[in-house]
Amino acid sequence: MPEHTGETRNEQLTRNVGELLQELRVAQAGVQILFGFLLSVVFTDRFHDASGFEKSLHLSAVALAVASTALLTSPAAWHRLLFRTGSRERILTVGNRLVLVGLVCLALAITSTVALIAKVVYGWIAMVILGVLCVLIFGILWFVMPIRMHPANGDQPTGPPK
Repeated sequence: MPEHTGETRNEQLTRNVGELLQELRVAQAGVQILFGFLLSVVFTDRFHDASGFEKSLHLSAVALAVASTALLTSPAAWHRLLFRTGSRERILTVGNRLVLVGLVCLALAITSTVALIAKVVYGWIAMVILGVLCVLIFGILWFVMPIRMHPANGDQPTGPPK
């Protein structure tokens, strides 16, 4: 069901782009903190003694953080480059897809980082348990719950909480 806000199509697109960019500010802060942490790890003495698997897991977390950064910042760069060209609808359509893929990359980067820490500190079993828990937490909170809350699924509340 489309929302009826009394806005013109252009006003709605402008608001939607603004909302998208605001949401990206939240996600980007997390990516930047994670990326800084991952970059600093390689300069520690303990990292040089890490196993090949641990170094590979670290590099995959770095690569996922880089991909997430690129995907989550693209809509802002596009908006700046295409400002006032009438491309808002295209920015929203493609940008939304990029943000969703960027969030998946961010969830996997965080999961990989947590798994790496668990492996180094407690071993393989902790790595697997915490890795699975992270995937479940992100998957449920970021994807399953919003899909279930979609009005087409009939789980939409009919009024404000009491």
